Formats: sequence, structure tokens, C-alpha cells
Amino acid sequence: MQFLGHIAIYLNTKLCTFNPFLSYNIKFMKTIQLAVTIEAYDNHQDFTEQEQQLFATARKACLNAHAPYSKFQVGAAVLLADGQVFEGNNQENAAYPSGLCAERVAIFYASATNPNTPVKAVAVTINYDLNPNFDEIVSPCGGCRQVLVEYEHKFGNNITIYMVGKNERVYVVRSMKQLMPMSFSGDVLADFGKK
Repeated sequence: MQFLGHIAIYLNTKLCTFNPFLSYNIKFMKTIQLAVTIEAYDNHQDFTEQEQQLFATARKACLNAHAPYSKFQVGAAVLLADGQVFEGNNQENAAYPSGLCAERVAIFYASATNPNTPVKAVAVTINYDLNPNFDEIVSPCGGCRQVLVEYEHKFGNNITIYMVGKNERVYVVRSMKQLMPMSFSGDVLADFGKK
């Protein structure tokens, strides 16, 4: 590419001057866009009785959360492929990194007692009664997303995530990879180990 003019740019904090009589090989950045599909529902009537029970279990679990510091009570319910449901809630600690999110409490509990049963779905919600003005639907944090991706990878199946909001609003993703599209998995480690 040849420039017809004298152009000056800053490169690594030094002023660089382009000579208009020389040719330069300039590479341009490529943009990759990632799309996320989230189903949005305004009421629970569109869900099965099993799904509604999963939502209720998550709501009940958040009421028992140990959240004395943030006052942000989160509850999760994990549905296994055999129909069993396990609940969990966030467990805070004065040394913040020592706490654990509701989703991980529930999925680790389910996996510890049923290590060979695939996870089918996870519902997560918060105690909206603690702040009546708050109405955002809350999604799993990055750490929980990574853990859920691990369980999709472990069993080779998608996990449906229900994010249960206020006034029967629900967001649904049909795979954790929707919420974490460039996830890190054991495949990366296996590929790296190949010679």
C-alpha cells in the first residue's frame, strides 16, 4: 500500500513519520462478533411444572443465604438428568475470596453426591424483597460460568440456565456457552499437550 502524502502517527509513544515515496505493508485488524441468544419470558405460564418447581427451589434457597456483608442473597437449584434437584445459596466470608456463589455450592453438592449424573438445568435468582426498587435479572458471575462450562464439557451435553427475575420474568439460555462463548475447557489443555 502506498501513501500519497506525509502522515505522522504515534507508535510506542514515539512520533513516526511515513515517507510518501516508500511502500508500507500495513495489516489491519479483523473484527469478530459474537452473538448471544437469550430467551425472555414475562411469566411462568410458559414453563413446565418441573421448571416452575426448580424456580421455586432457587427462590427458597436464596432466603437461607449467608450474606451478612453484601446483603445480596442468591439462590440456585440444579436439576440432574435423573430428576433430582439440589439447592445452594451464596456463602460469604469476611475474607471475601473465601466465600462461594450459590451456583457453585449447588452444582458441587450435586456432583459430590452424584458424580456420574449429568446436569440438565440450573435456575438462579436473588432475594428481590431486600430491595424493592431493584428489578434487573441477575446472571451467573464469570467464575460460575466457567464451572458450568466444565460440567457441560464433562457430560457432553448442554445445560439450560434459567435466570429468574422479579414478577415472573425469566431469561433462558440453552447452553452455558451462550453466556461464555470463548470459554476455557479441558480441550484446550488436551490440544496443548499434543506434540
